[in-house]
Amino acid sequence: MKKLGLALAVALLSSSAALADVSVKSCNRTVEFDGVPQRAISNDSNLTEMMLALELQDNMVGYTGVSGWKTLDEELTDKVAVLPELSPKYPSKEVLIGADADFYFAGWNYGMRVGGEVTPETLEPFGIKVYELTESCIHIGEKPKVSMDDMYNDLLNLGRIFDVEERAEALVQSYRDDLAQFKAGLTAGDTPLRVFVFDSGEDSPFTAGRYAMPTAMIEAAGGTNVMDTLEKSWARVNWEAVVEANPEMIVIVNYGEVTAEQKREFMLNNPAFADMDAVKNDRFVTLEYAEATPGPRNIKAIKKLAAAFWGN
Repeated sequence: MKKLGLALAVALLSSSAALADVSVKSCNRTVEFDGVPQRAISNDSNLTEMMLALELQDNMVGYTGVSGWKTLDEELTDKVAVLPELSPKYPSKEVLIGADADFYFAGWNYGMRVGGEVTPETLEPFGIKVYELTESCIHIGEKPKVSMDDMYNDLLNLGRIFDVEERAEALVQSYRDDLAQFKAGLTAGDTPLRVFVFDSGEDSPFTAGRYAMPTAMIEAAGGTNVMDTLEKSWARVNWEAVVEANPEMIVIVNYGEVTAEQKREFMLNNPAFADMDAVKNDRFVTLEYAEATPGPRNIKAIKKLAAAFWGN
């Protein structure tokens, strides 16, 4: 009996030591975990969907930053029904502390702002570990151009943090295989289609640059983002640059008070855009917010883009 008790103790100590060794790279930081988070909070719809795709709802106490910016679509509403929304927009530090959170999955401009009150540094004294969305790391330092690996990386890191590595690896491999098979059968044009992403803004458009997920998705679908030289992720540009780039297709991101159809009508009815190929030929395709930002819907969204680009 004593030998059994000793063996059990050794096993428990070994398990504890293994957990203590779990560390992940989050932007320019290394975050160490001495146990699986039990009271996690995610911000925004796409990050929340990543957590749910890995079946981590039992480790969560809620989510933030969805209903204040956009309407929950039916697919996400069903999934998060078991969780409360703790803040309609970006959460305050008090909200996260009040929920007794031990983990916050967010990103720069996805629940945190550089120099804001909610950052990894401000939450650390309260025992709240932060993992940052890979796509957003460009806001605080250098990173490679966006690729689908940004989204895969987040899922794999979440798998390590929550001790569901096999589940995460299987999910990511299914995405890789699905995309590879699709691209192998894709019939695209001889040259990449010129594409502009219209997120919002009539005076100056908010769009996806070199480091934003739509750039990788557009390329996977056989296009090229006309704002690929914009050394930012999501940012504002001037309409003159868009007109000069003369996109052949416009991707509209659907969320917020202005509908996708209203955005399309704005471009179709503005004389300044009359000579733009996409406008002349009425070539628009809509992505929902959760499709255009890093998350589980990206592969299906690539297929949607390709269908609009090439009729595949």
